Amino acid sequence: MAETITLKAPDISCDHCINTIRKAVTKLPGVEFVKGDIPAKTVTMRYEASRTKLDQIKQAMGEEDYPVASVN
Repeated sequence: MAETITLKAPDISCDHCINTIRKAVTKLPGVEFVKGDIPAKTVTMRYEASRTKLDQIKQAMGEEDYPVASVN
């Protein structure tokens, strides 16, 4: 079953940031979509929790220098 989550990433400042995050997390199995909100500094994504764990998503973002501050 797919889940939708919103992650707060304070280092997001532009479309390039969102695209970098999108490329990193869509490589993970089960990630269906990624949408960024630059003013809110959030990324919302839909993923299959049975295929990819939240920790893997957070790690992928952190490896691109966009650490997750919180999960909503």
